[in-house]
Amino acid sequence: MTKGDKILILFIVMLSFFSFAYINRYAFSEQEKYISVQVDGEEIKKILYDEQLIGHTIPVQTEFGYNLIEIGDGQVRVIEADCPDKLDVKQGYISRIGETIVCLPNKMVIEIKGDSGEDDIDIMNY
Repeated sequence: MTKGDKILILFIVMLSFFSFAYINRYAFSEQEKYISVQVDGEEIKKILYDEQLIGHTIPVQTEFGYNLIEIGDGQVRVIEADCPDKLDVKQGYISRIGETIVCLPNKMVIEIKGDSGEDDIDIMNY
């Protein structure tokens, strides 16, 4: 291994580190975020985070089943479900943009989305 190879490896490692830091800082920043509750592919609830909602529960009753959602301080979780495996309840809180909770038997998806106020392509889809 020559001196040039070592410099190249060091450069690639540093570039990877700075790319990772940039993505974590700007792509997943604390922009306006909201909770999207979707059942069978259609958004049925859009919940904006608010100080008054902390600790509140929201029931989601559909033809596919029942789920009870709890809103925390910038986070959300499912605390009750009538599905047999209860994997959505066991998952716990989610709080970052792009995270999801999925209940397959009830065809429900809870996703935290970000609203940048722009209609541009975001970094998650690019």
